[in-house]
Amino acid sequence: MTQAAYIADLKAIDPAIVGGKDEGRIVGRGRDQCSSIKSFPNNGAKLVDLTNKRFTAPNHPEVFELVEAARILDVVHKRLCPTYPMG
Repeated sequence: MTQAAYIADLKAIDPAIVGGKDEGRIVGRGRDQCSSIKSFPNNGAKLVDLTNKRFTAPNHPEVFELVEAARILDVVHKRLCPTYPMG
């Protein structure tokens, strides 16, 4: 299942990303990020910034490290919208 793999991949980055949150909400944030990937396919810095705004965790209430945010972005792209180009 794509959704299960998506959640598992996020937990592998940092279990707190998912934590006790509703998984539907986490998927919704990912789908919102897919819209951004579609809108800004060649603007990696903007996509990482938007990832930081959409995904939070108790130990990262405002932003993740850039490497973690980029990994989250890669998971979203790979699991939820792999057909969208991302440069």
